[in-house]
Amino acid sequence: MDISAIIVTYNNASHIKPCLQSFLSASKDLSAQIVIVDNHSTDQTRPILMQFESMPHCHLELVLNDRNIFFTKALNLGLTRARGEAVLVLNPDTELQGGALRKMLDIVARDKQVGVVAPQLLNADGTVQQSCRRFPRRRDVLSEIAGLSRLFPGSDRFNRWKMGDFDHLSQKSVEQPQGACLLFRRSALAEIGYWDERFEMFFSDVDWCKRVKSAGLNILFEPCAQVLHHKGASVRQARARMIWTSHRSFYHFFKKHRRKFPVANEIFGAILFLTAVARIAAQSGLDIYGAIRQAGHSQPGDGNAG
Repeated sequence: MDISAIIVTYNNASHIKPCLQSFLSASKDLSAQIVIVDNHSTDQTRPILMQFESMPHCHLELVLNDRNIFFTKALNLGLTRARGEAVLVLNPDTELQGGALRKMLDIVARDKQVGVVAPQLLNADGTVQQSCRRFPRRRDVLSEIAGLSRLFPGSDRFNRWKMGDFDHLSQKSVEQPQGACLLFRRSALAEIGYWDERFEMFFSDVDWCKRVKSAGLNILFEPCAQVLHHKGASVRQARARMIWTSHRSFYHFFKKHRRKFPVANEIFGAILFLTAVARIAAQSGLDIYGAIRQAGHSQPGDGNAG
């Protein structure tokens, strides 16, 4: 097959139909496969998926889990079933626009040094999402917590991590594009390996991109390929759990990739914990002790990152 699209769903009834329709339209001249791994959705996601079981040019494989196995494990389950020469990791709250898919396929076909292509992500109103980041350093996160990144949004020093100095309007080699839509050759997956399931929901895409770059492959942001992204549609379903899970994964990312000063990682972990508690308190209207209790009872992966 030419391409395999891997989609992980969890209560995505509001978005999955236009997502699939956009892929079917974009791949109509290709031999395509869609692998959907559903993490035990309890809304109308599964009945909607059943409507797409018979498609003329596209083979659909549904994996219906009897429990939520978390995003990264579900994604890997889908990746093991990919048979296309190219693989598209796609969030269920995205819609491919125009010739986006063909543009990305053309890039990986002609340049073997490009390991991953990421499109320009758009908000529903057509504005551009700031979807690319550099790999984080401890100082970058401290600038974020201190509010310096918001005071100086265009600074390549204080907003370096979130690439405030990049307008996302030109083609650029980047370190870590958002994992909402990534296209790569299946041979690159064989070289890099699957996504690290220790990052159950968040930072598995950051970790995988880090490994892509370490293998000497390029990650290319292509603004001529555009994808509508209803940002955070799945995450908002369980906001407090998502805050706690993302901060915990952030800490584990530093432990895995920033090993030079382990004591600094422990200090950084404590800072992330306090930041998560403060954010949960602000989101949930709890006092600090209530937020700590809620964080302690939040299990990573109770939702599904979208």
